[in-house]
Amino acid sequence: MEGMLMYKIILAVIVFAVTLGAAAYMTWGERKLASWFQDRIGPNRAGPMGLLQPIADGLKMIFKEEMIPTHSNKWLFILGPSFFMLTACLTGAVIPWGSGFNSDGIVYPMQIADINIGLLYLLGVVSIGVYGIMIGGWSSNNKFALLGALRASSQMISYEVAMGLALIALVMMTGTLSLGEIAQQQDAGYANVVYQPLGFLIFIICAFAETNRAPFDLPESESELVGGYHTEYSSMKLGFFLFAEYINMFISSAVMATLYFGGYNFPFQHELGLEGNTLVILQTSALFIKILIFIFVFMWIRWTLPRFRYDQLMNLGWKVLLPLAIANIFITGLVMFFTGKLS
Repeated sequence: MEGMLMYKIILAVIVFAVTLGAAAYMTWGERKLASWFQDRIGPNRAGPMGLLQPIADGLKMIFKEEMIPTHSNKWLFILGPSFFMLTACLTGAVIPWGSGFNSDGIVYPMQIADINIGLLYLLGVVSIGVYGIMIGGWSSNNKFALLGALRASSQMISYEVAMGLALIALVMMTGTLSLGEIAQQQDAGYANVVYQPLGFLIFIICAFAETNRAPFDLPESESELVGGYHTEYSSMKLGFFLFAEYINMFISSAVMATLYFGGYNFPFQHELGLEGNTLVILQTSALFIKILIFIFVFMWIRWTLPRFRYDQLMNLGWKVLLPLAIANIFITGLVMFFTGKLS
């Protein structure tokens, strides 16, 4: 029991470190991709190919002058980015990164917490993440920051409704809320995206909106709101807001890979005769390849599509995605009924 507890603690530290490291180098990757799309060079000064640029950016943020507006609420001003960063890091706890290591007959799962309500946990943590933005925008005592916070909260709440309904159809099909069980069910057959293509399309659009990525970056649009909800922030507090966006993008990619694209499973993994810890290492590698593909899509969309108008953004959430999500639940129920999977 003590050995398993120590293993879970070590796994949590590793997942936390990998998440932070991946988010840091996603900033480098995005700048390289953007330069490629726009026929530029991109970062190339700090280290070979600019690989030390994330470290340089982090040090720059840490040593920048820290300013707190005179008329702001000091404690809430500090709490906002801290809370947003905390909720971003908490979501990785329920993601299965592999089937489990075997040591001396004991299987050590590659999942920090395999709770039977993993999907509800994810939606709950993501939902309270909006409070970090709201607190930061309101406590700044700045009209542009407040407008950005209002935009962010209304946007995230609107798209969480469609996201939750898209997941309901998936839960109807799989019969579980556990991410570990959902990943295991995709081992023997097809990935869930084959059965839920519309649900996946709704989910990925909502993931763009939840992470405030272009073309859904209305809460921080420089052309309208100076800098949005983090207008008054500087130093590492600004860094937390920006860094949490990349953590959310990494975790969203991991969630989409787990729910719809087989998670850590990969084609012909049993036919190849792989077993034991070798299989686990390859499974984790396969999951990270899927995550990298989704991250590329996130960045590709950002540097390709223009920003929505705010009325277009809200219309898409309430008048398009919400009806489609309800229709998807109805269609899923009909298919399950006529195929005998719904009693």
